[in-house]
Amino acid sequence: MKKHLNPHWPAMLCAGVVLAVSSCGQGSTANKDTASKDSTPAIVTGPPVETQKANTEYQPAFPGQTRIGSVTTSAAYDFRVLDSSLQSPWGITSLPDGRFLITEKKGTMRIAAADGKTGAQITGIPPVNSNGQGGLLGLRVDPDFSSNRMVYWVFSQQLPGGTLTAVAKGKLSADEKSIEGATVIYQATPAYDGTLHYGGRILFDKAGNLIVSTGERSDLATRPQAQDLKSGLGKIVRITKEGKPVAGNPFEGKADARPELYSYGHRNVQGLAFHPETGDLWETEFGPRGGDELNRVEAGKNYGWPTITYGIEYSGKKIGDSIQVKTGLEQPVYYWDPVLSPSGITFYSGSGIPEWKNNLFIAGLSSTHIARLVIENNKVVGEERLLAGEGQRFRDITEGKDGALYAVTDGGRLYRIGKK
Repeated sequence: MKKHLNPHWPAMLCAGVVLAVSSCGQGSTANKDTASKDSTPAIVTGPPVETQKANTEYQPAFPGQTRIGSVTTSAAYDFRVLDSSLQSPWGITSLPDGRFLITEKKGTMRIAAADGKTGAQITGIPPVNSNGQGGLLGLRVDPDFSSNRMVYWVFSQQLPGGTLTAVAKGKLSADEKSIEGATVIYQATPAYDGTLHYGGRILFDKAGNLIVSTGERSDLATRPQAQDLKSGLGKIVRITKEGKPVAGNPFEGKADARPELYSYGHRNVQGLAFHPETGDLWETEFGPRGGDELNRVEAGKNYGWPTITYGIEYSGKKIGDSIQVKTGLEQPVYYWDPVLSPSGITFYSGSGIPEWKNNLFIAGLSSTHIARLVIENNKVVGEERLLAGEGQRFRDITEGKDGALYAVTDGGRLYRIGKK
């Protein structure tokens, strides 16, 4: 196992800076910061982990918005591959008994035991369009799963006019071989004839409602819909278990907006997580060439895409008016250039490795590592790269009942990362 500390960035910004880091408590509003009651020892940050040249010369809107100083885990931990037979796994979530339910891109689910042994494919799932970035995506089990056995998932659904991001639910059979009564409860219309940017993550909030991310489908023709409140593309939505808008959503009762919308101006959100202490919603989303983002999501806010961005087109051309800051549009808490390609995320409870308490862990695809972010007062104060030597595209990550982290990769592996 290797720890990676790579120098870049002016030393005056970070090298050797000592930060007293609390357990990453986040404020519930932009002007109110809530620190954790439990403090961790002071940490030392070194040069940023990123050594490559940025794609642009764009400047951050505030200090520490990108290329923060590096941190290193002091506790002894290790990792191991529990299974390598999964077929392009996309989502992983814990079951109440400590096992895991995993989606595979082409349209199957599997249960993995705590030791990584996987069961047979679960049948009864509606067809998915797995072309491009589509397929069977994120999933969660009902908070009352022990009594109702309900599962909720996101997938790319084929319709006559194209594909879209859809949410479905169904009951896991008693023998765990099939999903019974699968029903589509939500569709992020309009459908589009493309294969990119479906978003696809799903969470339950404390009230038992669903938080779901959708993509803006990537193409120039669809990008403006991320700013269109009448469109389901490029959004985070909040719906009930029946797929209806939640009462009290920020655009409820507005004729020119969809009532299920929670936030907008997103590109392709594949990471969603609630902070375990504050309850704040955080997300990660893909930028284009540069400009991957970490955002703390507040109801009704506009997160800027494609009006503002810290990235450029893959061709090297500038995007839109090439601006990074505009009044009324939210700034990312943190961004990456070059990209991390951030997929699934999870906050860590600290039950196994206390210094990781409330740290955010991000599954990186093109970056082929898991990023650990130390967050204090809603700002990133340290970054570490884990498992960078594995050469895997990490797709999703979750914390198990045993206090270890579990991650799946596009190459079919299931990893366990925990205390030695």
